[in-house]
Amino acid sequence: MNALIETTITSLPLVAKGKVRDIYAVGEDHLLMITTDRLSAFDVVFPNGIPGKGKILNQFSLFWFKMFEPIISNHLSGIQPESVVAANEVDQVTDRAVVVKRLKGIPLEAVVRGYLEGSGWKEYQESQTVCGITLPAGLRRADRLPHPLFTPATKAEVGEHDENISFEKACDNVGEKIATQVKEVSLKLYQTAAEFALQRGIIIADTKFEFGLDQAGQLVLMDEVLTPDSSRFWPQASYQPGTSPESFDKQYVRNWLEAIQWNKTPPAPQLPDQVIEITYSKYEEAWKRISGTL
Repeated sequence: MNALIETTITSLPLVAKGKVRDIYAVGEDHLLMITTDRLSAFDVVFPNGIPGKGKILNQFSLFWFKMFEPIISNHLSGIQPESVVAANEVDQVTDRAVVVKRLKGIPLEAVVRGYLEGSGWKEYQESQTVCGITLPAGLRRADRLPHPLFTPATKAEVGEHDENISFEKACDNVGEKIATQVKEVSLKLYQTAAEFALQRGIIIADTKFEFGLDQAGQLVLMDEVLTPDSSRFWPQASYQPGTSPESFDKQYVRNWLEAIQWNKTPPAPQLPDQVIEITYSKYEEAWKRISGTL
């Protein structure tokens, strides 16, 4: 299987290329969102990808969108991606694309943390805080937090780094009403998913959501949802606080990059075949566990 790194849709106008997704216009009211096999880490896109990863990510998002329908509406239109592209382009969208409603995006990464890891762990070691929120003393790496934290971040352009901000700053950026709604919904979505995943043997350590507003000004869940690209998934069976847990997401790639002492600035190194194969197997196992097919 070859990795889909770049899409070549000519039947629709290109709107944007993100770190992983390519977006095309479908008329004035809809967008075609294709999840490629590109991989990004530390906000840098790699020259080679993970074959089949995009299809797994797409399945994850569709799964969670359906589960969350009683909580919040989503951007899915119900239009089949194969119906909006030329016949010779269908293979680029099958199982990896959705046609979504155009929304007014909220420029906020809605991050929820349930466990102490990543940048949160680094900050805690220095100041006993996570994104400025004071936590109890004596917590270990990967400890479960007393309660999930909403720690928003700015939404960076490709090649730039997301920046953690306070909730007060988020209110300044998008308005207190919207920021509060995003916070409340994000925490509810996280807790719903975390409880479900735990029953399937997976700890969701943290994740991030993205939201938009429809024409009526209503909050809508959009982009990707609870994928191994946007979340930390840990196997419950081997979870051990005080260590960096084994992971079903791209933490394996991050660890490899740390080991080779990459400076986290472009250009990114070529991913070795072994790293590609192991990363794909982790994504695949996470999907099978969550979907109940394992």
